[in-house]
Amino acid sequence: MVPELTRRRLAPPMPADTLVSWVATILITAVAAILRLVDLGKPKGMIFDEIYYAPEGQDLIHHGVEWNHNTNTGDFVVHPPLGKWLIGWAQGIFGENEFGWRIASAVAGILSVLIVIRLGRRMFRSTTLGCAAGLLMTLDGLHFVLSRTALLDIFVMFFVLAAFACLVVDRDQRRLRWLRALEAGVDPDRGGRPAFAVPWWRLAGALMIGCAMSVKWSALWYILLFGVLVFWWEVGARRSAGVRRPWLDAVRGELGWLVLCGGIVLAVYLASWTGWFLTNDGYDRHWLAHNGKSEPPVFGALYNLYEYHRDAMRFHDTLTTKHSYQSWPWQWLLLGRPVAFYWSGAGPCASTACAAEVLLLGTPILWWAFIPALAGLAWFGISRRDWRAGAIGLGIVAGIVPWFWWEFSDRTMFYFYVMPAEPFLILALVYVLGALMRRADRPGALRAAGGTELLDPADRRIMGVIFAAAFVFAVAVIFAYFYPIYTGQNITYQQWLSRMWLGNRWI
Repeated sequence: MVPELTRRRLAPPMPADTLVSWVATILITAVAAILRLVDLGKPKGMIFDEIYYAPEGQDLIHHGVEWNHNTNTGDFVVHPPLGKWLIGWAQGIFGENEFGWRIASAVAGILSVLIVIRLGRRMFRSTTLGCAAGLLMTLDGLHFVLSRTALLDIFVMFFVLAAFACLVVDRDQRRLRWLRALEAGVDPDRGGRPAFAVPWWRLAGALMIGCAMSVKWSALWYILLFGVLVFWWEVGARRSAGVRRPWLDAVRGELGWLVLCGGIVLAVYLASWTGWFLTNDGYDRHWLAHNGKSEPPVFGALYNLYEYHRDAMRFHDTLTTKHSYQSWPWQWLLLGRPVAFYWSGAGPCASTACAAEVLLLGTPILWWAFIPALAGLAWFGISRRDWRAGAIGLGIVAGIVPWFWWEFSDRTMFYFYVMPAEPFLILALVYVLGALMRRADRPGALRAAGGTELLDPADRRIMGVIFAAAFVFAVAVIFAYFYPIYTGQNITYQQWLSRMWLGNRWI
């Protein structure tokens, strides 16, 4: 007989409202889709860094590599190709126009809302909290604007989120297998283990994080993080199951799978360069031959790609050109310097002075709430020794902290670099809201021990629900207020100025 505590530690039950949860998921995802797809072709023309990525996507479709149209040769670019392939494939389907080069970003944004709902439901064992996470992502200005713009960061976020979701499912399945083995009479003390099974979700997670790395190198930190998380979770599963030496057993049982996952990541990354490998026109494609050295098959091409990467890394290390919209990592949660993607004063509007802007700005009340939420995440996570808080917190760290190193070298950085951390910030906030709504495990226990409870547990839960609902509603109202400057609508200059809450920092 498996003790109830062991059972709950290994496989806490999922909510029973499966049909209701899918109806809610589809409705929220539909709202996200409508918001992101309506007038996706506006504003007209390429805005901000679309001037790089939309043409480069077209080049990949036509030439297999990014193309320098002045020299009629392969161009030097500093980001891997996958994100631009996605933008290019979309243009191949929908045309080389505004809708065509933005639709891939919109699809990534919409699907990420769906994933975060199901991920939140699974992690928090609550359909309500999962839906809250999806709504907050739907109504976040940073996510919204990047979902409507042909930049790369929305794809990094999507693949990082998808990889994390795959690993959480893998965690649940692996722990459930341990529980089933214990129920079948397997004794871990005598070397008993669950029957062999391929961790397909873990391998899918490796595929997804390999795709993220194939969009931008900043995903490297998530590769390292997810490897640590998988091992940490496997140790925890063995400890809960009663394995005597869980660390050693995890090394023996999981090291091979982790090496295979690393191989998948590398294979996916190299596959994203297929166009470069299959042509002779890519930048540095024949670096060895051009420098008078022998170029053996396969290994020569790999070495040439290595030289390309060295050039790209040198570019990143020396990128210190000042930009009016650059910002530092410590400013990102404060919304210290958003990025103007588009501006026009041509009108028409209800005044002689008009303004139309696409401003990359997170919904203010949401982003400012992330700051106390991080404190709450640390408090509840440590006091409860909760794996969810640790995983979410490390996801935030991986998306923000490494950039502080680049700040020391005065590297040019922008607010949208924080995008991969945004789902984890939302999960952190929802985690804290869930803790405020959580029903006490032993109602009245504090009073029975002679203490004083500030609130009755039922009242505390009701107040938590009211607060959470009011907060989500406030985010929706603020998002609606800023909507004109997220979509480049023509408004009066005074209406635009009234939305510049931090004055020159937002102008």
